[in-house]
Amino acid sequence: MRRIRIQLAYDGTDFHGWQVQPGLATIQGTLESVAGEIEGRQVHVAGSGRTDAGVHALAQVAAFSIENPIPPPNLRKAMNRLLPASIRVLAAEEAAPDFHPRFQARAKTYEYRIARAEVCSPWEWRYVYHHPYPLDLAAMLDCAPMLEGEHDFSAFAASDSRDRLDDDGGTKVRTIFGSRLETAPDRLIYRVRGSGFLKHMVRNIVGSLLEAGRGHLDERGLRALLDPGCPHRAGPTAPAKGLFLISVEY
Repeated sequence: MRRIRIQLAYDGTDFHGWQVQPGLATIQGTLESVAGEIEGRQVHVAGSGRTDAGVHALAQVAAFSIENPIPPPNLRKAMNRLLPASIRVLAAEEAAPDFHPRFQARAKTYEYRIARAEVCSPWEWRYVYHHPYPLDLAAMLDCAPMLEGEHDFSAFAASDSRDRLDDDGGTKVRTIFGSRLETAPDRLIYRVRGSGFLKHMVRNIVGSLLEAGRGHLDERGLRALLDPGCPHRAGPTAPAKGLFLISVEY
């Protein structure tokens, strides 16, 4: 058996997230179908994380095991011939037999894009959160770095009944290495790099920063959300379409 590591990009608009769901189009399910067709049997594809419905990726990492001797460059081409245009395999390479893209990841970087112009271009609409309303940008810029460091992000995790168990034995403590908001003409870009992320965590952080921009959340309130046992929830959750998985580090 060969262990194959792939890097891929996808437009998550038309998919119900990464994880396989019966009867629904998902990134994992589509990749497993294509890899299985090439291998001639069922193939399990593991990803570095389970992006939610509507979330995009510029450099997701996945891995699977096959017996087919096809060279990695030819495998990449074969997969792209079979995949929909909204999913592209950017690179394929041999990996160690025990390589796991989720358990061995050291850091991930996400980016959230907010369009601020009065009119959002139809060419951007699928990939940004259009928010043309007044915001206190200074307050948002001040709040973003406060998330850096090791914190309990329970208040920023999804709380609905469909929430999955996290990957660290039940703890919702995560380390954020960098949390910055960048401003550009008619654009806000939030970039966060961390050891790992909970379901909806980045989108809830963005929602909280927007609340700061609206004057509904101050620095003291944001710090309170990071306290263990905080009874309040962060948010509201920003739309999925503005979120991109930028990179995974090993």
